[in-house]
Amino acid sequence: MAGGYRGGSVPPALLALTLLATPAAAQEVPATGSDYGGVGLIEMRNARFRPDGTLEAGAALRHQRQFWFLSFQALPFLETSFRLTDRLDGTRGWGTTNDRAFDLKFRLWEEGPWRPALAIGLQDAIGTGIYGGEYLVASKRFGPLDVSLGLGWGRLGTGGDLPNPLGNRARRRRVGEGGTPAFGSWFRGEEVALFGGVEWSLPGLPTPFGEVEGLRAKLEWSGDALRDERGGYPARTSGLRGEARSRLNLGLQWQPSPWLDAGVHFVHGTDALLRLSLRMDPSRPPEVPRPPPPAMQPRPGIGAEDRLAPALRAAGFQPLGLEITGGLARIAVGGGRFPTLAQAAGRVARLAQPHLPPEVERIEIAWHRAGAPVARLVLLREAMEGAATGFGSAEEVLVSSTLLPAEAQPFPGGLARPGLSWAVEPRVALQLGDPGAAVRWQAAALAGARLGLGQGFAVAGSLAQALAGNLEEGRPSDSALPHVRSDLGRYAREGKTSLPTLYAERIWTLAPDWFARVTGGLLEPMFQGVSGEVLWRPMDRPLALGLDLAWVAQRDYRGGFGALGYTVATGHLSLHADLPVWNLYTVLRAGRYLAGDWGGTIELGRRFGSGIEVGAFATLTDVPFSKFGEGSFDKGIYLRMPLQLLGPETTARAEAVIRPVVRDGGQRLIVDNPLWEVTREGRADALARGYMGFLR
Repeated sequence: MAGGYRGGSVPPALLALTLLATPAAAQEVPATGSDYGGVGLIEMRNARFRPDGTLEAGAALRHQRQFWFLSFQALPFLETSFRLTDRLDGTRGWGTTNDRAFDLKFRLWEEGPWRPALAIGLQDAIGTGIYGGEYLVASKRFGPLDVSLGLGWGRLGTGGDLPNPLGNRARRRRVGEGGTPAFGSWFRGEEVALFGGVEWSLPGLPTPFGEVEGLRAKLEWSGDALRDERGGYPARTSGLRGEARSRLNLGLQWQPSPWLDAGVHFVHGTDALLRLSLRMDPSRPPEVPRPPPPAMQPRPGIGAEDRLAPALRAAGFQPLGLEITGGLARIAVGGGRFPTLAQAAGRVARLAQPHLPPEVERIEIAWHRAGAPVARLVLLREAMEGAATGFGSAEEVLVSSTLLPAEAQPFPGGLARPGLSWAVEPRVALQLGDPGAAVRWQAAALAGARLGLGQGFAVAGSLAQALAGNLEEGRPSDSALPHVRSDLGRYAREGKTSLPTLYAERIWTLAPDWFARVTGGLLEPMFQGVSGEVLWRPMDRPLALGLDLAWVAQRDYRGGFGALGYTVATGHLSLHADLPVWNLYTVLRAGRYLAGDWGGTIELGRRFGSGIEVGAFATLTDVPFSKFGEGSFDKGIYLRMPLQLLGPETTARAEAVIRPVVRDGGQRLIVDNPLWEVTREGRADALARGYMGFLR
């Protein structure tokens, strides 16, 4: 403001204060993580959030406590966190045990020029309740200072500063088997506690190696007055065992890059704590650089199409048929290294370009997966030429293309047989929540092969060899239900070398966009038998409907051909639906599960443009919580990542399923090639989401 203050204008001091308090300024400094996972101060949460979609995994380690957490910014206004805790056994006062918890934080409104950001949250909302608490918190930024003030209930209210403003209602902590939402206890209790803190963005710190940036100093007054659980909860009295020496916590946190968050904290007046987490934006994950696709060659003369089949084989495709009629070329291919329809179609069009007559203007690509046609896409050759040479775009290729219903169509001479495919890959099995170890695992090497016999027929199998892990040391199952999954440790111990699968299969189309599958043999590591499935998956609608039925017998623990004598008929009716916001989808299932229980499963997930998926599921059946055992009902979260993000083009995906505890209720049969996974990329929605693949 050259010339200084003039009458009628804004005073400089007031203008500076206003600029510091704007939402833009509040977002200049990224949020930092708390010790319990999720964004916050040290132990307490604030009203800040990570960018939408952020995935974060890490640990906070201190004396008698280790917190392992996975956080996901599921929606712009919703933060979710799963936490596994190794802690002092508060019942005995010595030794350790473990605890699982799930946290939620909701944004009520964002920060404004004068209004603070406001959030409400639930800690240990679905767990044993040992760390259960609720909070309301506001945050406001003033230049380099971010100030937060909140009110805590439950474990976060054990400071007991004020009477509960919502009324003096008794709060009961019902640990039981854990895993059930404590609706009747949320925001209850005789007292609440005030908490708050300051986060200070430090200026660059000069060192002999250069200036260190991204440092944040934290000072926090905690609402949690307990150091551990030996003194009981929620009651708190002076001198009680387990009470914290101080509610004042302090720390220093460092974010040198968009993917790393590290810190050292001093909590409860007694304990030092180290925190480290890694995070990623799943819509823009780091990718290994790849060579560009082959150049789009000029149109050839007549008679070159006989060289197309060898070119397709050299690129990893299985040529199944070719027919040229006037200006249309029909090409059927199977397999390939490309997981999306746009990538497969774009690469086939490039490969076909120098081998098709110049008069061909349209290329119809029939894409087969697992032996069945899942999509028919017609590309305008001129649009593909323009996009590949810089005179067009992937959007123009998409707009000029036509997606047709998937169906088997005859080619002159019939379809060729796909042949043999094989792979060697790592496998990791996890079990969480065993009292002797928070995480039990087993790493194995798996070799698998599939021989296509034509017309959708195939035989496939795999051989696994355990390499390392402690899964075999897990405790014996105490389940009152048939042990369809809970004997995981025994399978790991007795089946170090095993045949996870060995089966015959056929996948085919019954009618346009109607698919069928029949599989018989060793279906999965724990069950053998016969499984059948029918799926209606319209290519132009955001839904699909399927029915699967199976009769199976439980396999013996050695992973061979023997059986244990337990048999069951199982099956489900399934609805898959894309939701209209945030690339969300849902799956609803109802039917009979492996333990003979009847019920339903709901799954809610989010798929990013990179192909990464993050979601959660829950299953409720007619098994009472007390009979189900620890966890009360089956639930979990999952992460699926295309392996092409890590290197060469491949259709394979890595999948991690995290269950708080593995029990027998609500368990489904696991088969290779479920029809939804085989056919989902042949839909218009998937094509529109991955259209940039035309140029990859």
